[in-house]
Amino acid sequence: MPFARLANATTPTCHIGLGLAAVGRPGYINLGRDEDLGDDRSVETLRTRTHELLDAAYAQGVRYFDAARSYGRSEEFLADWLNTRPGLDDIVVGSKWGYTYTADWSTDAETHEVKDHTLATYERQRAESDALLGDRLDLYQIHSVTPDSPALTDKELHAKLAEAAAQGLTIGFSTSGPAQADAIRAALAVTVDGEPLFRTVQSTYNALETSAAPALAEAHDAGLTVIVKETMANGRLAGSHAPDVLKGIAEETGLGCDAVALAVVLRQPWAGVVLSGAATTNQLASNLHAAVVDLDDDQLTRLATLAEEPRAYWERRGQLPWH
Repeated sequence: MPFARLANATTPTCHIGLGLAAVGRPGYINLGRDEDLGDDRSVETLRTRTHELLDAAYAQGVRYFDAARSYGRSEEFLADWLNTRPGLDDIVVGSKWGYTYTADWSTDAETHEVKDHTLATYERQRAESDALLGDRLDLYQIHSVTPDSPALTDKELHAKLAEAAAQGLTIGFSTSGPAQADAIRAALAVTVDGEPLFRTVQSTYNALETSAAPALAEAHDAGLTVIVKETMANGRLAGSHAPDVLKGIAEETGLGCDAVALAVVLRQPWAGVVLSGAATTNQLASNLHAAVVDLDDDQLTRLATLAEEPRAYWERRGQLPWH
């Protein structure tokens, strides 16, 4: 598995990855986006910003980079960066298929992405990803699997994914929604010729949304690498938007709310790679302080009070505007 490359890494930040959802397209649902990106969100401006983030992340020990077909031009920006570094062999590159980006570089499009987990979409998007990333792509994930996803039952799709795995591509899936645990357990049961199909799972877990933890522990115990996304709850756990409990503990540690929020996730024994979704190099630097945050039992107990009922959390997330 490509994540074995991280096993011998010694930098404190090697298990923090960089997700490109916030910088591969001009519109997203993260809070504070106007402050982060400003008015100039041209393709070239965001290409430059992405390359600066990738440079800073690599220099500070980050070794996993995460894109998706629906993250605007994230794969293209990442490919540009990789093409100027042909000798870079100590990183892991992941992307996702299953959503098509439809906003045409607009922040006020009626529909920003369309979900489709059919075999036809996989074959089309796999070709698109291959055209950009080629053999630099290590991990290909089904994007946002839910319990009703046809990707969990489509045997023809499973056979094609197993074929890709036999050729050296690691196959994974991501989850979203209030029933993440159900989706994870259903995916763990998917086999091809008696062998588990999926080798990684990427799920939302943060101080507000903890419901997937038991299922993620089961996935870890089954040998999957667990990647954690949305650790900032789309900005709800960062800066001025953070709850007072989190602000108080951040003040006690002398670090940012974002670092504390990330540290909560990093300390989970099943968390293999924890994603930063930073949109600026300053945010990234602050996020990476999570590797040295030491939380005591009292602080952890107080942070545990922030957890929300899953349906309430996902309902609020669904109401966040694209901007």
